[in-house]
Amino acid sequence: MRGYYVRAGAFEFNPARHDFGPKMLLGQPLTRRGFAEVTEAVDLLVHQRACARFVSGKLAVYFVGDDPPVALVDRMTQTFQDSDGDIAAVLRTLFTSRELAAQAGRKFKDPMQYVLSAVRLAYDPRVIQNMHPVTGWLAALGEAEFGHQTPDGYSLQDAAWSSSGQMSRRFEIARTIGYGSAGLFDPENGGPATAVGFPLLTTPVYYGVLEPSLSVQTRNTLQRARSQQEWNLYLLASPEFNSR
Repeated sequence: MRGYYVRAGAFEFNPARHDFGPKMLLGQPLTRRGFAEVTEAVDLLVHQRACARFVSGKLAVYFVGDDPPVALVDRMTQTFQDSDGDIAAVLRTLFTSRELAAQAGRKFKDPMQYVLSAVRLAYDPRVIQNMHPVTGWLAALGEAEFGHQTPDGYSLQDAAWSSSGQMSRRFEIARTIGYGSAGLFDPENGGPATAVGFPLLTTPVYYGVLEPSLSVQTRNTLQRARSQQEWNLYLLASPEFNSR
């Protein structure tokens, strides 16, 4: 038994807690022993077309939309099988697809995408000193780090994150970021701030990516801003910034 023990960082395979009896998976016997059974089982699973389609479908939902085109998922599934599960090859099929290009700007950001993109646009390239505000915002939006109780992870569906309550909290986060440093440059040890935290949103990313996508309504709203802080708030709370 001792020869089967595996330890790698925080991972441990303890043979004393493992069932060494015969096993069948998908109608086939597992012939290896110990942790090698796990790798054998994974090899068997990933060579199933159902697995290729499941993984491809999840990737397509994440990047394209709640109901990705069947033809795109079919091509990704075939790439998965032809490449023996090479995720980079599957993503290449996705990223070079006409379907992804056609859906640009229509996928609603989940809380993680929204918060990180807002912080990055407002403060990049300054180094954030205190991540507590960020983790607090994620928790308030319902996507706390390591907070999902089941292994399926947080929802990829737009409807899970677009409720009125969600949008109200995003508006408050946009206000907090748009009006100042949001506590992100206050060291966690209570020492003095090491960087100026005023948000600067009119960056090359804004002019090159965001501004061309703004609707007439959003442009008009931005023009009515009475201060730079209010302008920041309106941009971060806009429909275009909430989508990707």
